[in-house]
Amino acid sequence: MKVFRCAICLFLTTLLFGSAVTMAEASVTHCKGIKLCGKVKVVERFADLKVQVVKNFPDLKVKKVKNFANDIGEWQFVSHGEDFTIQYVDHFPDLKIKFVEHFPG
Repeated sequence: MKVFRCAICLFLTTLLFGSAVTMAEASVTHCKGIKLCGKVKVVERFADLKVQVVKNFPDLKVKKVKNFANDIGEWQFVSHGEDFTIQYVDHFPDLKIKFVEHFPG
């Protein structure tokens, strides 16, 4: 009986910690059908995405680039010719971001 209990505990622990690691490694690549890289225009209303800038626990780490925003989390801010638009909000965002200098995504 003790062996059975130990086996069940070991199985549940592996299941619990295995899924936690998988969730930590998961990365947000799309939001509302929009790939989160490319040219971005900031607007006051009617944006494709509502974005909240946070310091801790972001959904996406964003690196501002001047050219070739091809990887997830690389955003080139433009005034026209955008891939999608964002609006900065304080409450009820579609996406929480943190601006970083290295390792976006």
